[in-house]
Amino acid sequence: MTRMAEMGAAPLVLDRKARARAAIAGSAGNLIEWYDFYAYAYTALYFASAFFPSGDRTAQLLNVAAIYAAGFLIRPLGGWYFGRYADRHGRRAAMIASVILMGAGSLLVAVLPTYATIGAAAPALLLVARLMQGFSTGGQYGAAATYLSEIAEPGRRGFYASFQFVTLIGGQLFALLVIFALQAAMSEAAIREWGWRLPFLLGAALAGAFLLCRELMHETAEPLGEGEEAGSLKVLARHPRAMLTVMALSAAGAVTLYSFTTYMQKYLVNTAGMAVTTASRAMLIATFAFLLLQPLLGTLSDRIGRRTNLLIFSGGMTLFAVPLFGALARVQTMLAAVLLVFAALTILSFYTSVSGLFKAELFPARVRALGVGLGHAIASAIFGGTAEYVALLLKQWGHEGLFGWYVSAICAVAFLVAFTMREPRAHGHLT
Repeated sequence: MTRMAEMGAAPLVLDRKARARAAIAGSAGNLIEWYDFYAYAYTALYFASAFFPSGDRTAQLLNVAAIYAAGFLIRPLGGWYFGRYADRHGRRAAMIASVILMGAGSLLVAVLPTYATIGAAAPALLLVARLMQGFSTGGQYGAAATYLSEIAEPGRRGFYASFQFVTLIGGQLFALLVIFALQAAMSEAAIREWGWRLPFLLGAALAGAFLLCRELMHETAEPLGEGEEAGSLKVLARHPRAMLTVMALSAAGAVTLYSFTTYMQKYLVNTAGMAVTTASRAMLIATFAFLLLQPLLGTLSDRIGRRTNLLIFSGGMTLFAVPLFGALARVQTMLAAVLLVFAALTILSFYTSVSGLFKAELFPARVRALGVGLGHAIASAIFGGTAEYVALLLKQWGHEGLFGWYVSAICAVAFLVAFTMREPRAHGHLT
């Protein structure tokens, strides 16, 4: 293993244009991956009754949310498998494989028969598809974070790495746009009957198309093969502080992200009483503004440091989660909903813009993808994947207001961790 590979630098000498093209290609794969993952969340309001026909709307959404959470619970396994693969055989190879697997999961959802056709086998197969997608997503995060952090020019890593969340949010935004287009072109009855399948078919097609741009991606570290303990849990165990830091901050980021994005559409409909189309439009506008903030705050982190970004996020959300949820429960206009959701997402952006980068800086190259992917996946599975389920369960129990306190408490723990950590830009493993 060369010193260059150990430090995580690109073994190829690349000019700025080649780096930019590689980053765009890697980001495109990330966008497709997250579009596929979020298509499920945004179509749930339409297909819940197709797979779980009995019960009221909240009960149906709880069942769909449980399967959604299962997709998160398998993410640590995907984070381990693809992280190990990326550290041993290359970030590029791991990213391509995970996108293909995600597309296969989307295709399965698109062609699934309903409960009325095959009975209990329908939700069982839906679960299989979500497990495929969750396994894929668990691997994509670590590989993409590592790739974008390593391909970036020193001094501009905050800007380059922010595109992981530009494309993650872009996947959400694209999923929302597709839903909006369906709402404009089809009746609600038609979408519930069969139109909800179209976003999943599109996701499968995009995953196949991604293979066409894979040649633009350059490997950023020498593949280490099966030796030298690359991608080894034994080596990763030598970095317990880094793992705990990743997990604590990822927990806060995940619960905040999924609360104010995927769950928020349902919250506006199910709690504030908004029409589905109005809630979708509000989320579309707020999500687009959220996307635009990422490179700005990523660039800011190159000046003020990743730790400062993380302190602003965790401290801000500790203070404002409860009042934001309370205000959104009483919101009456789309404009008010947009402003309140965007306020929450602005605070969150101080985390998302540096999410993959600060984690990559905490680990040496030989376990970087594994450390980032596994640590993030465990926290996301526990706190992100269950956020919607916890919120709906509290609502069903008549204590919906407690959910804001739940989010605030998790972010308070993250604030303490960020306060005690060293600045990863100066003391990390990326040079």
